[in-house]
Amino acid sequence: MSNAFREFVRKIGSGPHTGKDLTREEAATATEMMLLAEATPAQIGAFMIAHRIKRPTGAELAGMLDAYDRLGPKLEPITASYPVVVMGIPYDGRDRTAPLNILTALLLTAAGCPVIMHGGDRMPTKYGVSLVEIWQGLGIDWTHRSLVQVQEIFTRSLLGFLYLPNHFPLAQGLIPYRDQIGKRPPFATLELIWCPYQGPMLLMAGFVHPPTEEFAREALTLRGDRHFITIKGLEGSGDLPRSRTAIIGITNLEADPSFQRLILHPRDYGFAGADVPLQSTPTLVAQMQSVLQGAPSELLESAVWNGGFYLHSAGVCPDLESGLTKARSLFQSGAVAEQLHELAQITKSFPLEQDISLVSVH
Repeated sequence: MSNAFREFVRKIGSGPHTGKDLTREEAATATEMMLLAEATPAQIGAFMIAHRIKRPTGAELAGMLDAYDRLGPKLEPITASYPVVVMGIPYDGRDRTAPLNILTALLLTAAGCPVIMHGGDRMPTKYGVSLVEIWQGLGIDWTHRSLVQVQEIFTRSLLGFLYLPNHFPLAQGLIPYRDQIGKRPPFATLELIWCPYQGPMLLMAGFVHPPTEEFAREALTLRGDRHFITIKGLEGSGDLPRSRTAIIGITNLEADPSFQRLILHPRDYGFAGADVPLQSTPTLVAQMQSVLQGAPSELLESAVWNGGFYLHSAGVCPDLESGLTKARSLFQSGAVAEQLHELAQITKSFPLEQDISLVSVH
């Protein structure tokens, strides 16, 4: 048992009258002790549930991100026309609505804007469809890739994916606690705002509850991030809905020191409609392949709606209207399908690493 870690549990778990928040430095130390398994399983579980009940502060989340930065992987900077877009997507996946983020990532890279995604396999508490299995359905296998391989794929294709079990096994080691405590711990917020890249980037993170957005904004500001976007998207992702108003937060301290709230009504742009329901993974992959061929469908309309917003937000297009026009053109011209084909060719040129011990985490 770690006596030092016991003090962290005692501090946040003493209740509303005597409990206290951790400092940023304490949160970083506590996170490192959990990642390195210096705390016992009982201590880690107690910390996670106490922290969830208390609710994390922005300073605590900043410290937790500090620990992720010290112990986790990062892709090295590449040369590109636009800052890298890092997508903050819940690791436990989707189970109600069809995800659009992979189509958005392919669209952005087809337009010359790099993208980094990260995640793992199906995991608690939702056990929804994961990004890696959708990618596999599209012919791209991100599992058993060394970090060196991912870096090269990212450099050549502008798209990189960090697979948690291989590239950050320390963080993967905390995943089983989610199932054991039956709730998402505050670590689930980190997956939305962690940016495993060493160069200029634009974080676009999803959220469900307004307090999560507030904590994330405070944490990122404390860490010196000057440009990031938060999206109240489908199932906590960064996917804009078509069935309701899209609520977006924009922090761009380079352009405006004040926080900007953007409200997008799909009907104002001709995109009002139902969000496409998620069926089986094979059905989803088939629907995505149809979108890549430019065939008319509700999923194509959702992909254009999201793609236009992301193209504008990333600086590829000067306004939303031109972004929507460009998104439709890139899908219908086959440019996005060609991007997937090129990505497949690049990834297949590297052998899969069957021995996980060959995978570097730094």
